Amino acid sequence: MSTTEQAQQRRSFILVVCCTLIGAAAQILIKKGADALGENPTMVQTAMAMLLTPALFAGYSMYGVSTVLLVLALRHGQLSLLYPVFAMTYVWVTILSVFVLHETMNPYKLAGIVTIVGGIAVLGRGQPST
Repeated sequence: MSTTEQAQQRRSFILVVCCTLIGAAAQILIKKGADALGENPTMVQTAMAMLLTPALFAGYSMYGVSTVLLVLALRHGQLSLLYPVFAMTYVWVTILSVFVLHETMNPYKLAGIVTIVGGIAVLGRGQPST
C-alpha cells in the first residue's frame, strides 16, 4: 500500500470516528428535544413542534453532517473496516447518556460496551496490512 493510500485510509478512519461522536451528540440532542415536545394534540401540531424545537433541529442537523462525513470517509476507505467502527456510536451514546441525561450504568451496559469495543478491535486486527 502506497503512502498516499495509507494517508487516505487514516483520514477515512478519522472521519468515521468523527461521525460516531457527532452521531452520538445528535442522539442526545434528539432525546432532549423529544423530552421538550410536551403534549401536541394534532399531527400537524406535533410536526410543527418537531421542526421548531431547537434541540431536535440541532440533532437532525448533526445527523446531516455525520452523513456527509461518512460519505467522504467511504470514498477511500474499506467498508469492512470502517463500518464496524461506526458501532462506536452506541458506546458514545451510552456514555453520554450517563453523564448528560443522568441515566444509570449497569453491568449489562458495561458488558455491551466491552463487547462492541472488543469486536471492533478484533475486526480491525483482521485487516490485511498490504
